[in-house]
Amino acid sequence: MQSIPRHRIAEILQVSRPGDKLSRSIDLFLILLICLNILAVIMGSVASFAANYRTELDVFELFSVYVFTLEYLLRVWSAIEMPNNKYHHPIFGRLRYMLTPMAIIDILAILPFYLILFVNIDLRFLRIFRVLRIFKLTRYSGAMGVVINVLKEEADSFFAAFFVLIILLVLTSSGIYLLEHKMQPEAFGSIPQAMWWAMATLTTVGYGDVIPITVAGKFFGSCITVIGMGMVALPAGILASGFSDQLRRRREEYNLKLGAALADGIITEDEQIELNQLRQQLDLNQEDAELLLRTASRTVARKLSKCPHCHKAINETHLE
Repeated sequence: MQSIPRHRIAEILQVSRPGDKLSRSIDLFLILLICLNILAVIMGSVASFAANYRTELDVFELFSVYVFTLEYLLRVWSAIEMPNNKYHHPIFGRLRYMLTPMAIIDILAILPFYLILFVNIDLRFLRIFRVLRIFKLTRYSGAMGVVINVLKEEADSFFAAFFVLIILLVLTSSGIYLLEHKMQPEAFGSIPQAMWWAMATLTTVGYGDVIPITVAGKFFGSCITVIGMGMVALPAGILASGFSDQLRRRREEYNLKLGAALADGIITEDEQIELNQLRQQLDLNQEDAELLLRTASRTVARKLSKCPHCHKAINETHLE
């Protein structure tokens, strides 16, 4: 049997390109396997189900670990064939790839199994960490890529919002302690104890197990609840703004590529393949891509219908 070239292994393990049926099949298989693993972890926590299907769950776990281990090893081995130049060195390139977030998620997905297998202490509690395999789905989800990019770019804004929340938490717990600790020493006997109520109130959760009973405490709590509504809206607004900006930039990137392809008035087959690949990478749906294509086509048609020298319509120019 002829071995598959390393560069082809790298192509197969990346998110599939249009027309690559083998890569697409591998992607679908891994997505299904990850989903079944999450379902197995969830159902394995049900005592009656785990008792009746322990053998099946163990066999499925062994199969999954084998597949995920093989996937991880192949990704590390073929990393030097990836388009990114920083992975091209045969040793340091692979080490650099092993330190990427997705590679770390891949190793964490199988690490609990090997720790339990080789360490002579009871590490069965680590089995719950198999649920981390759900993060492997981020490789195949463009939407999750948007979330990660937003979190990276808006990290300073999120930090500022949470910093304000911490300040309000301290001030709120201190205030309710002063107002309520004499009447409810068991609930508000100290500032750390009052922080539970402060956090529940600032986040508008309001579990109701601890409530102020004095008039001043109730008024203070009402004010904090209103402030808490604004604090919840602040990170949500940052996230919504980041999402909108990411989607706008992705459309602009696709539009620039589309404009370059249409510069000569036609889109060749190779250009169409590149556009489809970019559309998938940017997680643009087909309707948006077609709308951008129609808009770009009209723009190019207007440009091509004008004289490049005098910028008048071709039918208005005269030969001299």
